[in-house]
Amino acid sequence: MAITNERPAGYTFLALLYEDAYFPDHVLDRGTAVLGALCERIEAERPADLPALYALTAVATEAFNDLEAAFEEAGSEIETVAREEIGEAFRVIATAYGFADADPEQLIAERAW
Repeated sequence: MAITNERPAGYTFLALLYEDAYFPDHVLDRGTAVLGALCERIEAERPADLPALYALTAVATEAFNDLEAAFEEAGSEIETVAREEIGEAFRVIATAYGFADADPEQLIAERAW
């Protein structure tokens, strides 16, 4: 399924991280795929309220938790800059789908990074 919302479809997720050689592109590509899948899921399920949105972002956040090992294997980690960039991507997604009032911390509450 292709993302139909123009804002996330035209947004370069994790752009700041791709510019830094510390973060391996092949792992970032997996993170970008997680964010794309979140957009697709939001479009398919159309959450009616913030709790429904948070349930979807929790699944995506857990997928990022799973990527931590891949970052470590590549000599990297999800550190402060990465946390902020990932959190910003979740905020952009929430806003693009009409949830501008979403709590940025709640969007990634399930994070282990």
